[in-house]
Parts: sequence; structure tokens; C-alpha cells
Amino acid sequence: MQGRHFIGVDVGTGSARAGVVAADGRLVAHAKRDIRLWQDAPLIAEQSSADIWAAVCGAVREAMAGIDPASVAGIGFDATCSLVVLGPGGQPLPVGPHGDTARNIIVWMDHRATAQARRINATRHPVLDYVGGTISPEMETPKLLWLKEMLPDTYRAAWQFLELADFLGWKATGDLARSACTVTCKWTYLAHENRWDPGYFRQVGLGDLADDGFARIGTRIVPPGQPLGAGLTAEAAADLGLAPGTPVGAGLIDAHAGGLGSVAVRGQGEPRAVGRMAYILGTSACTMASTEGPTHIPGVWGPYHSAMVPGLWLNEGGQSAAGAAIDQTIALHPAALAMRDEAAALGLSLADHLATLAAAHDQPAALAGRLTVVPDFNGNRAPFADPEARAVIAGLGLDRGRDSLIALYVAALLGVGYGLRQIIAASRAQGAGVDLLVLSGGAGRHPLVRQLLADCTGTPLATPHHPEPVLLGAAMLGAAAAGTYPDLAAAMAAMTGGADIFTPDEGQSALHARRFAAFEALQATARAHPLTED
Repeated sequence: MQGRHFIGVDVGTGSARAGVVAADGRLVAHAKRDIRLWQDAPLIAEQSSADIWAAVCGAVREAMAGIDPASVAGIGFDATCSLVVLGPGGQPLPVGPHGDTARNIIVWMDHRATAQARRINATRHPVLDYVGGTISPEMETPKLLWLKEMLPDTYRAAWQFLELADFLGWKATGDLARSACTVTCKWTYLAHENRWDPGYFRQVGLGDLADDGFARIGTRIVPPGQPLGAGLTAEAAADLGLAPGTPVGAGLIDAHAGGLGSVAVRGQGEPRAVGRMAYILGTSACTMASTEGPTHIPGVWGPYHSAMVPGLWLNEGGQSAAGAAIDQTIALHPAALAMRDEAAALGLSLADHLATLAAAHDQPAALAGRLTVVPDFNGNRAPFADPEARAVIAGLGLDRGRDSLIALYVAALLGVGYGLRQIIAASRAQGAGVDLLVLSGGAGRHPLVRQLLADCTGTPLATPHHPEPVLLGAAMLGAAAAGTYPDLAAAMAAMTGGADIFTPDEGQSALHARRFAAFEALQATARAHPLTED
């Protein structure tokens, strides 16, 4: 029984999921627990580390039902890029003026630190060259600066500031090591030089962290998948229903786990990472492209060394709202409530129901008609690095029926596809080749979504046969920590399976060229005339 399984744990925005994975990558069992999200205002999003740990434990226990804990050789965690604040003894500290200690996480999508990010960017510090030239309020140093300025009591009392994936590793093992993935991608750690830059922290107003030798944000940085501590502590093992000492691999950001678990799929050419772009499509969307050497792409985060695939450089782009943008767009339509009930009766989400209806047409993209949607509801993550960008919907008429809702859905989906097209173009312009998209994530399951994304970008798209690539990527961390495979590259080669390929419909390329031109014109106009109060 020993060593037949690995557990991957994925903490997303709305849920914690656990998967039991065999050594060849097969998903044996999985389970899910919802997690709570507080949104007191449009820019605010907070969570609880205690709530998340309880959800993780519940999901692992359910997934392990009927499976001998002795068969688990290793476990890995991935999570959203959210900031966890802990006081002395690991007790949670409040991250808002509410004073609620249970709410001790500033979630990735929280944009309260937009002003701080703007000030940091004005410094033009050389460290910013490794975040695409512009830091985002989704990243952690702007959030830390916000805490220092707006909640000084919390900031001063904090014992540790951790990325959520690193918090889970600490909670499981007691080891405060940070993953090179998390601190490089979201905290400005220079992994290619194995150091923090004290000058950056002093210049932006966080010099106290440098003065303390970075003790509160990480003094030991390790590669993803490296074993943490002595494995699961007795307390964590009891919480999870696993054996004490089970190896735990240093974690990944959730999108990076999806990239790890999908980018080496078989199906078009030899399995490889370079030249392929992982596209993880969920509430938000992330693009992950690996190169042999550093590639600086304006507006695209990175280049980050060994942040996903060991030895390779990573550029990370994406859209701050993707699945959420589609849901937001269609929710505005008068027919949405009635069609949501219709979808529920069929056991579908409204978006999946609309996709099925649209797919019945010979040319689904043409259903959008004169509608154009620029879905920057939560800003533009890439390639413009503009957190203050907002959505545009053009071409609306007085139609209120189901056909116009289907048209609006298709237009929103095309808008997401054209945003992806911009990221690919920006990458290619700097020499980062992209010849295959590899799609994963819950918002990309419908065949219509897959085909339209290939058509919008003019790029072949692969969809892994594995039902849960993010869980697979997290399980690979456990496999590497256990020593079953010598490193993550070997785990990828052994555990990644095949894929279906969606090729662009050349007959639709002229239509998409026209629509993309309209998309870019509307987007540029909205960004040039933001109509802000100041």
C-alpha cells in the first residue's frame, strides 16, 4: 500500500479542492469545500485562514474516504496569490478597519492598494523590470504598504506576512520557508540572483522589512516541490486524516500549478514547455509562457526564473476578470433571471446553457452581431497593466429576449478571446514564441469556448484529457517532495497525459480580424477617457 498516491490541494477564490492522484497522473478521487469571501466594498476582498484550513482538511478527508492514509506518499498545496497576516504565535490579525481577526487575508482580487501601486511604479526602480515594468495592486508589496499606512497597528503587530500557498505549507509542517514561485512572482524576490533587493523596499516605504533582514516575509526561499520540514506535523496530520511525516512539497500559486499540470500535454508534437502558453481560465484568467532565457514583455509579469518549470524563465499575463466578466456581462441582461432558472432545471450554469444554445448555430461567432464587449471589469492585467481600466459594451439595442442574451454571451466570450490575443501578440513581439495554447480551468470546459478561443487568437488550442490539471500540478509537488520523481520536470513527464486539439477555423479569420479591430478601438477610447472624478 505504501506510496501509491499523492494528494494535490488547490485553494481558489471560492473553494478548496483536494485530489488523490496516482503515480501515473490518474485522478483517483476528489472533493470540494466552499470558502467564505467578504466583499464590503467594490475594491475589497478578504478571507479567513482558519476557514480555508478547515475547508482544506474537510476536502482532503472526503477525497480520502476508503483510501488507506499509508498509501499517500506526498502532498502539495497551491493557492491564490493572497496575503495572509499572522500575529505572534500564528494568530490571525485583522486586515480591515472592521477589526475582525478572523478576516486576516487580503485576496488577490482586492484592489485597495491601487494608490500605493501607483506610487511604487513612479519610482521606476529596476526591480520593476521583473514584473513587466509595472507592479499591480494584486501583488503583495503594494498591499503591505497599504497595511503600513492604513492599519499601522496590524502592520506593527504582524509576526509573518505570507503568501497563501506558503501559509498552507507552514500550517502543514511548521516550516516558514517560502516557495520561489510565490515570492518571485508576487513579492519582487529576484530568484535569478537568489536575493531580495533592500534598496527597493527602502525606496517604496517598506525599509523596516529590509532592516529586519526580511524575517517577516521570508529568509529561506526554496524551489517548488522541495520537501518542507519533516513532513506533516502530528497536529496537521490529525486535521487532514493523514499519516504524520507525510512529505509536503513547497507550494505554487494556483495558476502556476495549472500550468505545471497541463503545459507538457501530449497531442501536438513532443511534450515540452517552451513555445507553449498555458491558459488557466476561471474566475480570472492567467497565461503562463516559459522561455529558455529572460524575455522582458511590457505589461506582462516577469520574467521570473524557475517560478513554474525548473530552470526556465516564466512570463505571466492574464485577465483580472474572465469567467467573472462573462457572468457579470450576461447578468446585466433582462432575460438573465428567466434563463438562469431554465439552465438550473437542466443542471447547468447560465453560461454553459448559453454556450450550448450558441453552439447549435453554424457560425456561433456571428451571433454577436453588432455587439462588442471589452471585459475589463476589474482592470486590465495584461498587456496594459492598467488596474483602473473598465469594461465597455457597445452595440446594444432594445432587444430583451433570449436571442439577444445569447448574442451578448457570445460577444463577452469573444472579448475574453481578444484579450488573450493581445497577450499572445505582445509576447511574440518580444520573441517569445507561442505555437500552442493549453487550456484548463472550469470556465473553459465547454467545446464552444475552446473553439472560439482558438478562432479569436488564430492559435491551436489543446485541452488536457486530465479532468483536473490544477490538482494534478499540486500533486506533482507532493511527488517531487516524496522523491518518487527526482524533480518536477520528471514528474511532469511521467504524470501528464494527452489532449484534444482545437485548430482555428480559417474561414472565420476575416470576421475575427474585423471584430478585433473594433475591440481594440473601443478599449483604447475607454482607457484614453476614463472619466475619473479626479
